[in-house]
Amino acid sequence: MAEIYRPETEEDAAGIITGCYDRHESLEIFGGRTRSGFGNPVTASAGLSASRLSGIVAYNPSEMVMTALAGTPVAEIEAALAAEGQYLAFEPMDHRGIMATSGTPTIGGVFAANVSGPRRFALAGAARDSLLGIRFVNGRGEIIRAGGRVMKNVTGLDLVKLMAGSHGTLGFLTELTFKVLPRPKQVATLCISALDDEAAIRLMASVMGLSVEVSGAAHLPFTVRKSLLDGQLAGDSVTCLRLEGVEGSVAIRREKLEGYLAARGPVQHLDAAQSARLWREIADVRPYCDGSEKPLWRVSVAPSKGAMLVAALRQEAAVDAWYDWQGGLVWMRMDGGAEARILRRLIAHHGGGHATLLRAGEGERQIVPAFEPAPAAVAALTARIRKTFDPRGIFNPGKMERQEIAA
Repeated sequence: MAEIYRPETEEDAAGIITGCYDRHESLEIFGGRTRSGFGNPVTASAGLSASRLSGIVAYNPSEMVMTALAGTPVAEIEAALAAEGQYLAFEPMDHRGIMATSGTPTIGGVFAANVSGPRRFALAGAARDSLLGIRFVNGRGEIIRAGGRVMKNVTGLDLVKLMAGSHGTLGFLTELTFKVLPRPKQVATLCISALDDEAAIRLMASVMGLSVEVSGAAHLPFTVRKSLLDGQLAGDSVTCLRLEGVEGSVAIRREKLEGYLAARGPVQHLDAAQSARLWREIADVRPYCDGSEKPLWRVSVAPSKGAMLVAALRQEAAVDAWYDWQGGLVWMRMDGGAEARILRRLIAHHGGGHATLLRAGEGERQIVPAFEPAPAAVAALTARIRKTFDPRGIFNPGKMERQEIAA
C-alpha cells in the first residue's frame, strides 16, 4: 500500500474519495486497524483511515442518545457514558486479542463490523439495533446523511441498518448517532457445572422460559473454562447465566434461578466484580487470545442447533468449541480448508446459519472465503447495492464477496 490518507474533516475525506474515483484508484477503509485480517484479503492502491475524525459531537444523557465522529476511540465513549451511569448495551467486543493486533478500537469500526457481545440474544440486540443515524461518503465522493438524532426519527432507517455490518464496502463512515441505556445497578452470575454440550443447550433454553430475565447465557467446556477468570470457575464444564438490573430485582430473580438450578448440578455464584470480568472475557473471546494462526471461526446458528452442529462436525474433524448466545453463537477452532467446506455443508444440513472465518494464516485466507457464500439471488442483489453506493468498486475491493476456490 503506497499511501495512507488520514482526513481530519468530512470534506477532506470527500475530496480524497472524489480523486480516487476519478483516477480509478482503490482504497482500503479502516479505523484503528484492530481488525486487520478480518474478512477476505484486500489489495488496494491506498488506505483511508478514519482515525483523525475523532470526538463526541453531541451527548444528552437524559435523551440517551450520543453522536460521535467515526474515529472516536470506544474507550473515550465508554468513559463519557460511565460518568453518567450509562453504557453501550450491545457490549462490543475488543478484537485485538484474537486478531493479535494493536491500535485503538473506534466507534466507526464497531458499527461497520456490527460488533455485538453476549447480550446480543437478549433485548439489547446487535450493534445495528442501537444505530439511529449516520453520515458517510459514498464511492463518488458525495456526503450522505441518513437517520436522525432522536429515536422516533426513522428517516433513512433502512440505509442506516444497511451500513452497519457492511465492513467499509458501501461507504466511508464519518459520523454516527446511536442510543445508549442506563447501566444496570446490580449484576450477578450463576454457574452450573458438569453438563455436556447438549444438556447445557437444553438448560439454557429452559431458563429462557422462566421469568428471570437472563442477559447472558454461555456454555464453557473444560478446555475453555480453565482459561477464564484465572481458573476460578469450578467443574469440568460450566454453564453461565447472567442477571442484571436493580438490586432488589436481581436478588429475587437470583433466588428463583438458584432454586431451579439446584436439582440439576452444583451451582457457583459470582459477585458483581467477578461477573463483569467474566462476561468481558467471554465477549472478547479470551480463551482464543493466544496468538495462534489456527483458523478461528465465528458460527451463528439457531440456539437449538449449536451442540448438534458441533457433534456432527466432530465426526469428521478435530474441533475445539464453546457457546454463547444460549448456544446460537459457536466459537470454534479447526484445521485447514477441507474442514471449512465440511463446516459450511453441515451448517446447511442443520437448518442454515453463518460461518465467518475471523483469524487464519495467510495461506488459509487466500483459499477460504471469510464470509458465508451468499445464494445467487442474494449475491446479485448485494452486487447491485454496492454498484449504487460505490460504482467503481474502490472501497475495500474483495473484502466480502470473494467466492471459494474449488479444491
